[in-house]
Amino acid sequence: MTLQNYPPTKELQEKDNRFLHPWELMSRVGHNERTIIERAEGVYVYDSEGNRLLDAPAGMWCQQIGHGREEMADAIHEQVMRMTYASPWGLGTAPSALLAAKLGELTPGDLNEVYFSTGGSEAVDSALRFVMFYFNNLGLTEKKHIISRHKAYHGCTYLASSCSGKERDKSFFDFETGFVHHISDPNPYRRPAGMSVEEFCDFLVEELENKIKELGPDKVAAFIAEPILGAGGVIVPPEGYHRRTWEVCKSYDVLYISDEVVTAFGRLGHWFASKDVFDIEPDIITTAKGITSGYLPLGATLISDRLMRRISGRKDNRAVFSCGYTYSGHPVVCAAALKNIEIMERENLMAHAREVGPYMQERIRELNDIAIVGDVRGKGLMACVECVISKDSRDPLTMDYEIGSRIDAHCQALGLLVRPIINMCVMSPPLVITKAEIDDMVGILRQGIERAMDDVEREGLWRRTPQNIGGPGVA
Repeated sequence: MTLQNYPPTKELQEKDNRFLHPWELMSRVGHNERTIIERAEGVYVYDSEGNRLLDAPAGMWCQQIGHGREEMADAIHEQVMRMTYASPWGLGTAPSALLAAKLGELTPGDLNEVYFSTGGSEAVDSALRFVMFYFNNLGLTEKKHIISRHKAYHGCTYLASSCSGKERDKSFFDFETGFVHHISDPNPYRRPAGMSVEEFCDFLVEELENKIKELGPDKVAAFIAEPILGAGGVIVPPEGYHRRTWEVCKSYDVLYISDEVVTAFGRLGHWFASKDVFDIEPDIITTAKGITSGYLPLGATLISDRLMRRISGRKDNRAVFSCGYTYSGHPVVCAAALKNIEIMERENLMAHAREVGPYMQERIRELNDIAIVGDVRGKGLMACVECVISKDSRDPLTMDYEIGSRIDAHCQALGLLVRPIINMCVMSPPLVITKAEIDDMVGILRQGIERAMDDVEREGLWRRTPQNIGGPGVA
């Protein structure tokens, strides 16, 4: 079978049902008819029926340089032919060494120690394990507690998923609850009624400090935070939040882990958002996704030299960091990452993202005039449109999953992929997107939302309450 000789769509869909997909609805197992993506170019993907779709989610937040870059294929091919794999246990390779050094140049502060994995979940899990290893080496064996946030997403390994705070992802699985704690979702749109954004920020910072005091500073190891909560719905915390929470952590010797699996590599117009956007220098940064633009799987945990100096060399306690993966620092994947970074530097994609990001935010906010759109938020090349039953009450629609699915279906029919998350539509297009393509994206999304709203009204699916009788947005 060649790339030009795939089976028909129906046959592919039937075979695809043997693949248990991420976040699979168990009621649909074996009965899905998913769109089959067959090829891609630039900011577009093409399905098996030949339809062109603008890839607004950039795959899964990861497509930075665009699909189908021939020089990426050449770099991967060259490394495969030179040397495919060598064990990272006791051996080094040129691509992994060069990439580690390059990442040290790009990271803020002294985050120069690089630990490679194969994705974001592993990067986060490795960061959390390192934190415990670190404090154990210092003799602080009770300093184990991790503080995270509601609506956060940090991955799907046991420890990373325990730190995640998306309530609907918690059903039917087991999680660590003894030493993992969650504080409030920092979404200004969902702040308590009557509270200003500034007061909300004060509340959030005080809540973190109070949680550290409640648990005991001698027992709290780390606070983990995405600069922008991606899968939680592109939640941008209040101005000054990150700096203030970072300062709280520093004052109590609590390590700050910045989960930049989504925000790094240009999503906000900088290699890393922690310092350049939010004015913090974390102890640890996790990253993945955009590091290779999704061409091959790679994750990295970036650790401060200051931390490493305290537990290495003459202070090593004969300890071994016995954590690793067969494909840590895989040479072919590292070669892809090096080429990805080279392209981004040569084409000055950071500056391009800083130019088109604000334009996308301006255009996407025009959707606020749609009756069921309660909030439009985002930063850089990340945006979310949240649909509600009433702009005044901000209550999600009773049919919250259904509205996202319907918007997605209408948009796809019109030539756009969005990422529906319950009652929200999330976009994070490739960094190479143009202003004209942003115009197309927003225009199609408007049509998709309006068509879904027409469906809801025609089928009488609104939850009838005194606050919304007469249609969406009517108090």
